[in-house]
Amino acid sequence: MCCVEDFIERLKQRKLVQWALAYAAAAFALIQVLDIVAQRFGWPDSVERFTIVAMAVGFFVTLVLAWYHGERGVQKTTSTELLILALLLSIGGVVAWRLAPAPATIHSTAAPSGPAAGSAAAAIPAKSIAVLPLVNDSGDKEQQYFSDGLSEDFINALSQFAGLKVIGRNSAFQFRNTKDDAQTIGTKLDVAHLLEGSVRREGDTVRISVELINTSDASTLWSQHYDRPYKDLFALQDDITHAVASALQAKLLESGGAVVQSDRPPSGNLTAYTAYLQGKFYGARLIEADLRQAITQYQAAIQADPRYAQSYAALSDTWTTLAAAFLTGSEAQQAYAKARAAANTALALEPQLAVAHDAHGTLLIRADFDWAGAQAEFQRATQLSPDGASLFQTGTLLATLGDPEQALRLNQQALTTDPLNSSGYNWQSAYLSSLGRLDEAAAAIHKAIELQPAAVAYHEKLAIIDIQRGDAQAALAAAQAEPASGGWQEIALALARQIGPDRAVADAALKHVIDTGAGDAPYQIAEVYALRRDPDNMFKWLDRAWASRDPGISYLLYDPFILRYQHDPRFAAFCRKVGLPTTTNAKALP
Repeated sequence: MCCVEDFIERLKQRKLVQWALAYAAAAFALIQVLDIVAQRFGWPDSVERFTIVAMAVGFFVTLVLAWYHGERGVQKTTSTELLILALLLSIGGVVAWRLAPAPATIHSTAAPSGPAAGSAAAAIPAKSIAVLPLVNDSGDKEQQYFSDGLSEDFINALSQFAGLKVIGRNSAFQFRNTKDDAQTIGTKLDVAHLLEGSVRREGDTVRISVELINTSDASTLWSQHYDRPYKDLFALQDDITHAVASALQAKLLESGGAVVQSDRPPSGNLTAYTAYLQGKFYGARLIEADLRQAITQYQAAIQADPRYAQSYAALSDTWTTLAAAFLTGSEAQQAYAKARAAANTALALEPQLAVAHDAHGTLLIRADFDWAGAQAEFQRATQLSPDGASLFQTGTLLATLGDPEQALRLNQQALTTDPLNSSGYNWQSAYLSSLGRLDEAAAAIHKAIELQPAAVAYHEKLAIIDIQRGDAQAALAAAQAEPASGGWQEIALALARQIGPDRAVADAALKHVIDTGAGDAPYQIAEVYALRRDPDNMFKWLDRAWASRDPGISYLLYDPFILRYQHDPRFAAFCRKVGLPTTTNAKALP
């Protein structure tokens, strides 16, 4: 008993209880201040966790120092100094522990798997976002304030949504002009999503492009382009904020907003269904005669079941493909009108049919050059059917908007669920070609040709790859293998012969294309002039392509030939005229 009393007396003498209470009070106050500062500056949660661990260690350091302080009767050290010393020693100890090299262990070469492998990703809250500073795309440094102001407004507006973690301005703006990828930024900021984009103000017009990125795999969940009068800026900001919030909600709901899709007629009519399947069979061949046969079959399916929305959607898409690839002038416009009527009917019959939105989006690109409208349609299609054909369509649009890298990722994702889609390999080849990955591009187009040997423009794509390689002989062989229908062989031959040794033959091939295809293929004629290093005629034929609404314009920002002149002021002017961005991550032909 006397030992216990003696111990208690020594505790009183050294004032350990007072020290413990004082330290606890100081630590609590520090945590409160730190929590406020961390929220204000958007610090990651790891900062607070680290400090709490350090102060826990510091508690025991404090008791030890206080014991020896009282035992030796050292009175020069004040209580405040002692508390500071304890905290510094504890933080230093934890830092040393964190920075010390780990003991040598034998590691397996196998990649981690199972729950442990995803623990880091699982720690990131799903409902979290960082708004990266919008890029000032005006070309005027004095407009930086405008893009920064919009970025901060999005941060403030998104912060109003309950349950959504939004990183503060100071932390998010650390990533201005960063080289870090989305996954790295997501890890550093502890967020699952990024909002990024660009803004340009020209007179009374504001153009904003925004993209919602999933940081776990750098995929695009949603993107949109807006052109509005400056006087409508506040309404535009509200539109974007609510669109982002809606996109986040759609992706975070367990169902993802998906709706069960079916290609069966609502009446169960087997005659209609059989005709529809016949149409799909012919339509997949991508030959003019087969496309027309597909149209006939879809019309038969509709006649058997007038409420067959799926067949209306397929009919619309086929009319659009036929017009874009094989028709010109009034004949093309009539085909587009039929495509529009069919798409509108499909959407009226079944608003939640993903392929109807896909068909309408494709029409908006090919016939109307309405990039924003098409993007909205593909976005809706993806919400309704996340693994559907809209992934392919969204990829083509992203490439058109100057991002073949992201287009390639989406296309590869789509091919995992549709591995025998020849068009998918055709598009994949185009994206790879535009990025300079020529061996992979050749492998992809050979796969497309294997799946659909008679499809038009596939061998022409192979000829383009050989031209990029500088192999005139292989390019000519590929062009000669192109089917003669639709004029694509003449185009391929004209392109291939521009890098051959005989200039007279090259000139004759160009003249032949102009004589026979001036009304059909002004965009491809512009490509030939780009190969000939004749920018004046290239831009002249691009203007003709725009005047005739040549669908080839959609290739502009990932066309290695045209991009030779992307730094010519006329290129940016043309992009603005047709409503496209002025930048791209595609590579130009040297």
